[in-house]
Amino acid sequence: MTSTIEGTGTGTVPAGSGTPGGILDLVRSGRSRSRADLARSTGLSPSTVSQRVDALIAAGYLREAGAGVSHGGRRPRALEVDASTGVVCAADLGSHHATFGLIDLNGRLLASRTEAMDIATGPAVVLGWIADMGAELTAEHGQPGQTLRGFGIGLPGPVDSTTGRMVSPSRMPGWNGVDVAAELTAITGLPAAADNDANLMALGEYDTLGAEVGELVFVKAGSSIGCGIIAFGGVYHGHHGMAGDISHVTVPGAPDVLCSCGRIGCLDAVAGGAAIVQALRASGVEISDTREVLALARDAHPRATQELREAGLRTGGVLATIMNFFNPQRLVLGGILGEAEAFVAGVRSAIYSDCLPMITDQLDIAVSVAKENAGIRGAGRLILDSVFDPARVDLVVR
Repeated sequence: MTSTIEGTGTGTVPAGSGTPGGILDLVRSGRSRSRADLARSTGLSPSTVSQRVDALIAAGYLREAGAGVSHGGRRPRALEVDASTGVVCAADLGSHHATFGLIDLNGRLLASRTEAMDIATGPAVVLGWIADMGAELTAEHGQPGQTLRGFGIGLPGPVDSTTGRMVSPSRMPGWNGVDVAAELTAITGLPAAADNDANLMALGEYDTLGAEVGELVFVKAGSSIGCGIIAFGGVYHGHHGMAGDISHVTVPGAPDVLCSCGRIGCLDAVAGGAAIVQALRASGVEISDTREVLALARDAHPRATQELREAGLRTGGVLATIMNFFNPQRLVLGGILGEAEAFVAGVRSAIYSDCLPMITDQLDIAVSVAKENAGIRGAGRLILDSVFDPARVDLVVR
């Protein structure tokens, strides 16, 4: 029998596994906090557990940190992941900018930085730049002894979860079919993991909230609109990674706007930040980006406020079907449009109008707690789950 340990990520571990990777997984998940706990969880003898813990300590995976909880007799030494040995680099890519985070092995964000970029320059240029940024952040903010251990990347396009390859990403020329993680590993020689940005924002939000929430739908509402789903303690990808892709759902009654996918009236084309900017320009408002739309709305500009609310109503109309079907505990609005009161009000109005009362009675509709760090926190969690994957650890510690 196998069981996925909640709080870890990439694989399954035999229940009570006593391999070095399984032992590390038990400590990392919080299910075991001492050698005695591990002996009880795995059924191994205390001497065998000690041998494997000592090997994990020697390899830089674990350390002893103070006294744990006593179950009678002397208090045991507490075990934890040794964050002093390494860091990972998380990158959340947009069309014209990227946010980077340097994260230690316990998942703590040590530093973050946002830089301008153009995703259309292609994978070779962008991935080489990411590799350089990881090395630079480690040199600037890592502690002595902390080496760069891997990269996690959020991508503004669909990623096939079975192959790792990008699938027909809009506005990303040259990226279709690219296995981003494999390409970055080839450049750096380090483990890498990649997923759709909305999925990783959902994961970052989930990690930030902790155990207080179960099922969660995260809407990334920026220049485009995406959605990530949390279920069963992690990201729900669907059959091959397309779950939550609401960008190309046709919005009933919306203007006949041509979408990048070639269809008419997709949510992305009629409610995303880029669509709002285009609508305002068409009405004679001189504006360059979504951030300026929000500034106008804060100054009570009637047309900007109207466009934001209409976008919220259209987004909420699509989300209402998802709420009725999935019945999540929490709906989170993230991205730049999540900062706009008129957009949030439009989403709420549509949800409460179109959903059954039994769905909305206990539905928490909230603005992101992780905010602009949601993506890098999710990307960090993704690569840490890969670095600490039990099978990978078992290859290192025998």
